[in-house]
Amino acid sequence: MGLSRLAALHGVATSFSPSTGVTEPVPETTVVAVLGALGVDATTPEAVRGALAAAESAARARLLPTTLVVWSGEPLPPALTGLPPGTELTIRLEEADETPPLLMRVPSAEPGPAGPGGAVPPAGAVSPAAAAAGPAAPAPRPDGDANPADPGAPAPPAASDGEATALAASGTPDAPLWWAEPPLGVHRLAVRAPGGEEQSCTLVVAPDRVPQPPGRSHGFLVQLYSLLSARSWGMGDLGDLADLASWSGRRLGTGFVQINPLHAAVPGDPTDPSPYRPSSRRFPDPVHLRIESVPEYGHVPDPAALDALRRKGAELSGAVLDKGALIDRDAVWALKRQALDLLIDVPLTPGRHAAYCDFLAAQGRALEDHALWCALAEVHGPDWHSWPDGLRDPRSDATARARAELLDRVDHHCRLAWLTDTQLADAQRAALDAGMAVGIVHDLAVGVHPGGADTWAQQDAFAHGMSVGAPPDAFNARGQDWGLPPWRPDALAASGYAPYRGLLRGLLAHAGALRIDHVMGLFRLWWVPEGRPPTEGTYVAHDAEAMLAVLVLEAHRAGTVVIGEDLGTVEPGVREALARRGVLGTSVLWFERDWAGTGRPLAPEQWREDCLATATTHDLPSTAARLTGDHVTLRHRLGLLTRPLDEELREDSADTAEWLALLTRLGMLPEGGDEEAAVQAVHRFLLRTPARMAGVWLPDTIGDRRPQNLPGTWDQYPNWRLPIADAEGRPVTLEQLAASPRLHRLMDVLRAAREHPEATTA
Repeated sequence: MGLSRLAALHGVATSFSPSTGVTEPVPETTVVAVLGALGVDATTPEAVRGALAAAESAARARLLPTTLVVWSGEPLPPALTGLPPGTELTIRLEEADETPPLLMRVPSAEPGPAGPGGAVPPAGAVSPAAAAAGPAAPAPRPDGDANPADPGAPAPPAASDGEATALAASGTPDAPLWWAEPPLGVHRLAVRAPGGEEQSCTLVVAPDRVPQPPGRSHGFLVQLYSLLSARSWGMGDLGDLADLASWSGRRLGTGFVQINPLHAAVPGDPTDPSPYRPSSRRFPDPVHLRIESVPEYGHVPDPAALDALRRKGAELSGAVLDKGALIDRDAVWALKRQALDLLIDVPLTPGRHAAYCDFLAAQGRALEDHALWCALAEVHGPDWHSWPDGLRDPRSDATARARAELLDRVDHHCRLAWLTDTQLADAQRAALDAGMAVGIVHDLAVGVHPGGADTWAQQDAFAHGMSVGAPPDAFNARGQDWGLPPWRPDALAASGYAPYRGLLRGLLAHAGALRIDHVMGLFRLWWVPEGRPPTEGTYVAHDAEAMLAVLVLEAHRAGTVVIGEDLGTVEPGVREALARRGVLGTSVLWFERDWAGTGRPLAPEQWREDCLATATTHDLPSTAARLTGDHVTLRHRLGLLTRPLDEELREDSADTAEWLALLTRLGMLPEGGDEEAAVQAVHRFLLRTPARMAGVWLPDTIGDRRPQNLPGTWDQYPNWRLPIADAEGRPVTLEQLAASPRLHRLMDVLRAAREHPEATTA
């Protein structure tokens, strides 16, 4: 019981449910290892008793949790309304060094001058009438566990009759009159009860919801590297993204373009092509730069050298488009790196230099650390664990000396980050100028490479010796290990969520929307101790309310829509908690069935409204492959099936036939319709649903049958290296896509369905 109680106090699960009605225990050795990664010694019974006593004693003494969330327009959390009479509150505002703190005091039990239970806020407090709105009680965790940031904390004492709350002048429901709501932000709250010592916590004041899409819209989903144009250097780039957004927004009426993560990759030989295992999620990869769009391009002293590199880039594209070669990220980067060396040697104009300095100031230490990791990786290799001892610590004297010695290379990598940032801004500007309601939808991967820049610069924030994955379930008895170290919930909370906030601000800066991969990770993640199989992992909980509040706050500041990838097994309450805060879900047609009842496909009116509705994703078969069964035969050729081919084909065909029958009954698919007609019918269906956003997988517009990624494979399949192709497997450029009759026939269907939703029939 002692170990279980200790684990619960730190948000570590001692059992999990792989399927409904089934509970499996977590190995004790796993619990001990995970607690150790959280800085808790549980290796002996004595250590468990000591750690448990210390944790429970600290919980009893606390007036506040580690992080307190106040939602605008909602009731205050009990931790505030239950503070003892006479408690003094001091709130130091975020990024307000010269602003005096807000001062408040919980009145005594006697009625105050403002009425029963009320008091006039002291000088220096913000008037409640000036506050945006009131705050909220914490939403319970979906699994019913205690808040892991404050495990085992006693319930706050109930207010006495004399301290009954009243409606504040701001209109905040049930706010006590002594409360003056701070502005939105991440602040520091200190309280001192009569006769007690000062205690403090992080105070997050957030809007109640993230921004919402302005009306319903449809748009494209694409893996940017796969979208080559006549100007690409062997893979799609940010110039291609801006062009796709401008063309599709102006000519097709699309509202957004969703792309894969553009995070900085770990350099290698070869580089891991997966965009979901980056070196850093905070900064983009300069391999996506359109070289010719850099303003210094026309001022290089040796234009012939640049022209020679451009021709080599065209040769890389030609090999992919005409000769069946795979996209070679390393070859592309080798050319672009040489070109960028020439461009960076060109002096910046005064205005450009001022803009660069502003960028450096805004990014601060985070960019310096990222650039220094890049410079050190050029010398010592891409995994910082193998660097000389002194350089493994970003704050050591040896690292400080290296920073000075490598100053030119550090500045070089800072410049690359700036150039990429400016082209990201250009792409979003092109999308909005084209009339897109949302614009570019960026993607946030679930984690980072263990040897990359983020884990080096933020070592205290990561749980070393742990990896994120998925537990065993009915679909995968062995579970999954993704090789991504998790953030430590306790370290995030202690830092006021600084790494998380910085990450979000960087990604949201030039985004119309942000897709969060495996959004359930805001609530809990499956940790796998190093050297053990995924079956011997366990769940570790985040303070979900705090994670959501920071997300909502930063999205509000950026004016950005948020989409959560919530496919697969989701704990009860998670989707509801996300929806409450305005985070859209993800609904894929083939998975939308009445699982709690008949098991049949859901009619369009039964779909949820707050979602991005699609027919497929980068990890799933294209619509054409799904309709023809090609995805089953592909997995058979690669030896990935667990049952005989005939059995798999029969089940897949029956599943598809159910959907086609529904489409036919709804009048969306004519009798005897071919594959193209079926693809059109699928998208008619998506627009018949109430979904706020409908996504069209760009390869679906021309009948591409190949998946971009085939989970469960490594070198058996060219994951993340295929260009968009037509139904015959011929690679297609952006220019050819724009002229494709098949694409325009599909988009005409979508336009008609959007303009006349009452007539979504064939």
